[in-house]
Amino acid sequence: MNQTWITEVILLGFQVDPSLEMLLFGLFLLFYCLTLMGNGIILGLICLDARLHTPMYFFLSHLAIVDMSYASSTAPKMLTNMVMHQKSISFASCILQTFLYLAFAVTECLILVVMSYDRFVAICHPLKYTLIMSWRVCSILAATCWVFSFLLASLHITLILRLPFCGPQKVNHFFCQIMSVFRLACADTRLNQVVLFAGSVMVLLGPLCLVLVSYTRILVAILGIHSGEGRRKAFSTCSSHLCVVGLFFGCAIAMYMAPKSKHSQEQRKILSLFYSLFNPMLNPLIYSLRNTEVKGALRRVLWKQRSL
Repeated sequence: MNQTWITEVILLGFQVDPSLEMLLFGLFLLFYCLTLMGNGIILGLICLDARLHTPMYFFLSHLAIVDMSYASSTAPKMLTNMVMHQKSISFASCILQTFLYLAFAVTECLILVVMSYDRFVAICHPLKYTLIMSWRVCSILAATCWVFSFLLASLHITLILRLPFCGPQKVNHFFCQIMSVFRLACADTRLNQVVLFAGSVMVLLGPLCLVLVSYTRILVAILGIHSGEGRRKAFSTCSSHLCVVGLFFGCAIAMYMAPKSKHSQEQRKILSLFYSLFNPMLNPLIYSLRNTEVKGALRRVLWKQRSL
């Protein structure tokens, strides 16, 4: 019978000078607070402003929830360990962190695909938009993203828990990233790695192809719009989505599907940091700075507060 012998894991984190580590702590804490604040504002505006009660912003609210959850699955423990001498985490918490990180990463991937489909329908089939993207359809798409993501993460965790873990206890990372957890096992992890790679192909390359097809069709449709204002608005909205998609999929593919190098572990730490903290912080900035409807909603909410 397989047994788990280790009960605690040491997260080595960023191995830098202690004085630099405190500087990084302050910087990462700022990024985490901006992530929560930016996505919280987006979510609040969508809830408070009736003009944003549309399918596009319905999915954007889910993206905001995912981003806050995603960052919160790794950042608090990373920040705690940066100011603690004992950089440890219980094995059970380590596995839970791996599960949540995977689940939220896959959810974000699928939400971005659904958002690209929503923009495709809105621009390429505007007359049928309300019929195709009904609230029932939107709810089913969002629920499917969440359920599938947690099922896939559960599969990975089930395969991990069948392994015996007898050491080493140290993980050369700032959180329990799945490939780092594989190194804790004292057994063959080839099946886990094959399933992880297959899952990466399924949730990264497949959806990315769908997104590219959608935006290619969208670009053709935008070029056919005769109104300059209509073309500008459509392009502005879609370019915001493409920025988010490019950042997310680019980092994910580089981390999970790129060939290993002699500096791969340190590179993976930087990619993981960008993937789990910078991206969630940048998403609300990209949407708010380039989206006139979001900025308009913010002005209306602030005006109402002043009027009270």
